[in-house]
Amino acid sequence: MIRLAVRVARADAAGALAALLAFSPAGVEEVDSDEDTLEYVLYGAPGELPSLHALSAGVGDAIVEVSTTEIADDWSTRWRSFHVPVTVAGTLYVRPPWHERASDPRLLDIVIDPGQAFGTGAHATTRLCLGLLVELAAGGEARGPILDVGTGSGVLAIAAAKLGFAPVSAVDHDPEAVSAARENATANGVCIECSQLDLRRDELPPAATLTANLVRPLLLELAERLRHAPALLVACGLLSDQLDEVAAAFAERHGMRERARRHDGEWSALALEGARHGRILSGG
Repeated sequence: MIRLAVRVARADAAGALAALLAFSPAGVEEVDSDEDTLEYVLYGAPGELPSLHALSAGVGDAIVEVSTTEIADDWSTRWRSFHVPVTVAGTLYVRPPWHERASDPRLLDIVIDPGQAFGTGAHATTRLCLGLLVELAAGGEARGPILDVGTGSGVLAIAAAKLGFAPVSAVDHDPEAVSAARENATANGVCIECSQLDLRRDELPPAATLTANLVRPLLLELAERLRHAPALLVACGLLSDQLDEVAAAFAERHGMRERARRHDGEWSALALEGARHGRILSGG
């Protein structure tokens, strides 16, 4: 098994992550190297990972350091130790299938296979999205159709269904992610309509609430291409200095206004609402 590590300055992290996810749509591991640098890691058998030339071209203008190391063949079983349950906002318990349910029966149990697609609940961007969904539900706003764009493992869509949103739809450009989301929805006993969709080419179906755990370029693309503005939008996958730009894009194109900001380390999330939507989340 080969471990391919890409070190990049935090300022270039969002763009580098977007490029790496094109090589590895099932997700990458994020490691904090130091206060100025992040490391993204891909795993694969020899011949499965992108060549260093292709990888360097894919990260565009970002200056990166790429290294490869060989790891033990039993990594395919030992990697499970890196995936542990996550509790979000005292309401959701997101766990891999080999961990037991939470001892607290008040927590909503969500089972996600981390080997299938991006989004286990452990990454800060996913936790921020989940936390905002919990806040919406607590405020009585878990109602009407909800659409999860770039669903990955389906964790946000599954959480939305368990919090009371209905009907729930999920889309992703990667067919393997769509399959993973369907399987995870079945494992969690929830009904989700999952389909393949290319944000840059296809029209999104309308929904009252939209979740989008995407990097900055894709969120700006979403603002540009969205024809039916939702009443509520949860946008994650952003660094703190990217919030104003994304909020402005949705304000200019769709008249949406900011309700709340949430932060977790260098990652941030926005809750936006349509002009006629009245409830306000507390700032953060």
